[in-house]
Amino acid sequence: MTKYVFITGGVVSGIGKGIVASSLGRLLKSHGLQISLLKLDPYINLDPGTMSPYQHGEVFVTEDGAETDLDLGHYERFTDVNLSRRSNLTTGAIYLKVIQKERRGDYLSGTVQVVPHITNAIKDHIKGAASPETDVVITEIGGTVGDIESLPFIEAIRQVRKDFGRDNVLYLHVTWIPYIKAVGELKTKPSQHSVMELRRNGIHPDILVCRTETDLDAGIREKLSVFCDIDKEAVIQCEDVKSIYEVPFMLEKEGLAKQVLQRLKLEPPRQELDWEGWDAWVAHLKKPQQTLKIGLVGKYVQLPDAYLSVTESLRHAAAVRDTDVEIKWIHADEEMEGPEIAAHLEGLDGILVPGGFGVRGVEGKIAAIHYARTRQIPFLGLCLGLQCAVIEYARNVCGLEGAHSAEFAPDAPHLVVDIMPAQRDLENMGGTMRLGAYPCKLREDSQLYKLYGSELIFERHRHRYEVNNDYRENLERNGLMISGTSPDGYLVETIELSGHPYFVATQFHPEFRSRPNRPSPCFQGLIDACLALRASSKTEQKVLS
Repeated sequence: MTKYVFITGGVVSGIGKGIVASSLGRLLKSHGLQISLLKLDPYINLDPGTMSPYQHGEVFVTEDGAETDLDLGHYERFTDVNLSRRSNLTTGAIYLKVIQKERRGDYLSGTVQVVPHITNAIKDHIKGAASPETDVVITEIGGTVGDIESLPFIEAIRQVRKDFGRDNVLYLHVTWIPYIKAVGELKTKPSQHSVMELRRNGIHPDILVCRTETDLDAGIREKLSVFCDIDKEAVIQCEDVKSIYEVPFMLEKEGLAKQVLQRLKLEPPRQELDWEGWDAWVAHLKKPQQTLKIGLVGKYVQLPDAYLSVTESLRHAAAVRDTDVEIKWIHADEEMEGPEIAAHLEGLDGILVPGGFGVRGVEGKIAAIHYARTRQIPFLGLCLGLQCAVIEYARNVCGLEGAHSAEFAPDAPHLVVDIMPAQRDLENMGGTMRLGAYPCKLREDSQLYKLYGSELIFERHRHRYEVNNDYRENLERNGLMISGTSPDGYLVETIELSGHPYFVATQFHPEFRSRPNRPSPCFQGLIDACLALRASSKTEQKVLS
């Protein structure tokens, strides 16, 4: 029978429940178990797709096109398991489902209530997260214990233990042990109150994972064990580390997987962990031989989580080459013309322009792309980054003055980016979004073909506007390579420039498929081009000296 682990958080938000869930998933998978992960989010939005990244960070896209919480990106990167739309559930989605059933008369004219109707719907979704082959479902409850909006989820997972059986359900609570510098002490009282709040809601945690800046001594662990009524060996320390990818090793050392397996009475297929190359990759990550400086030109750079998958993909590719990445956050709204642009972009090894929606910052992105193209700086454009690259090329190489995108300037004289006729549905703009994995056919003489080693690839999309086919011949005649298209040749998927160290842009989002020990080829190409240029520059300096 499938086992269930429920992860709650206390004391403060942003405590790292997603990393703990991901790390536990990595450990259980390394023991040979089949796992699935689920995030329950208490907000009333149907999904984060309509939220500003400043509100909720990055929108992560699954293979089947679901716009989900960024924690699903952590889950996939840590466990190398492709999740689906069933892996993220919001309060809004649950209430919508229940109300639609009520409108159809499914409840036989009865009064619809939070308990049992909302909680039953939540439990049904949790059950649906498991396939017949699933050994363990790890479910993270968003928010902090005590939040009013989380109560239906807390009540639902309380009932699950009774429904599924005590030996099949485990509660894990992530809490914070603050260090008061003035008195030089760690304080357990916030965690005690957090556990008391959870117990007031009928849940007695089996394991306590303690986020801390410093080592928890035996006295602190004993105190937490006594006052939170948790076995001492189930008080797990999770100390701050330089990289989130070190957390699974720390939790393994603390015995987290052992505790989970014992309490769920699970006998794993493998007693010894198989890290599947994860340990070797982390060893590279911890001992970089050099550092590359990559400029990320975006409109949400005040909140790095808005580009979480992008920055992690850069680190994946760099670590393989024993290299670290220093990201220079460049706000696309800044003055990016004339001599001012050099102040932002000089001294960079590479430039990356990520995706986004809305006109703000577009001209800054276009200016940065022009700089990268004309200065021979390795460049990678993602989604809107490709569209901006096409606009820049159309204006400055093809001579199409005023070239733009229909998204930002529908009256522009040359709409080189537009909604294609085959996709146009002005009555339902949401229906024009391309979401999820789509195929792309690469040219055999392209850089991306060499990087992927395949003609047909699949990558995840999240966009509405496409390169306008009316301008493709002009663009190609002037030297822009359409290196990848949809298999029928109708939609442009990737562009490149010959004779440039690395000038590649994709309509898709390769960052969503990048893994620590299997970096995205697009990002690997960027990192390798930056390293090659640096090496050639050092060689030239030696020759001159």
